[in-house]
Amino acid sequence: MIKLSEISTKPPAEADEQKIKKLTDDLSERIGDLNEIMRAQRKHSLLVILQGMDGSGKDGAVKKVFKDCTHFNLSVYAFKKPTEIEFGHDFLWRVHQQVPSKGDIKIFNRSHYEDILVQRVHRWIDEERVEKRMAAINAFEELIVFDNNTTILKFYLHISEKEQKKQLQERIDEADKRWKHNDGDWKEREHWDEYMRCYEYAINQSNIPWTIVPVDERWYRDYIIAQKVCDAMEAMNLQYPAE
Repeated sequence: MIKLSEISTKPPAEADEQKIKKLTDDLSERIGDLNEIMRAQRKHSLLVILQGMDGSGKDGAVKKVFKDCTHFNLSVYAFKKPTEIEFGHDFLWRVHQQVPSKGDIKIFNRSHYEDILVQRVHRWIDEERVEKRMAAINAFEELIVFDNNTTILKFYLHISEKEQKKQLQERIDEADKRWKHNDGDWKEREHWDEYMRCYEYAINQSNIPWTIVPVDERWYRDYIIAQKVCDAMEAMNLQYPAE
């Protein structure tokens, strides 16, 4: 059973920042090479799910880890409040349309898990619906793994309450970050304990495991994600087509 309060948001004391940054650059380069082979082979796909509180660095992780990937077969989709059309369908309807085709990498900046996080925190759905949705999420993920040869990597970006406050304040104080500022992020922060409870539920009830990524130091966040992505792609045994 994963308990987020028992997991550090910081890198290990022995972690060498400069060495790890170099390793991350090497991993990112290798991911770029593997991505090109996957694009050519068109037998595998990769879905990367990034979840975390506001300020945990989802955008920054994408920019660093996938910097050497061609954009021909890599894309990012940010899940926001559903549209009226999306509200008219089941909660996974809009998600299924965004999963990667064979040969592609798709990154979800937030994801279908929002529907058992935000909605649960604010009591917009009851606990019976939460359980039904969790079962549907597991079935959905298992379907695309089995039926479309998709590898799913799920990352919870684990930020401390103190570091989140710092990150949100920087969006007010620093001109180049001001475009990210949203008063609503501060309101959501008031529900911190409830968000942690709901995240723990989603993480512990998932059939496909999550990686808990310490993100108070961004360089360590990037390394953990890059290593997991690279390992997963290496395991695909990717090869260029013979013809």
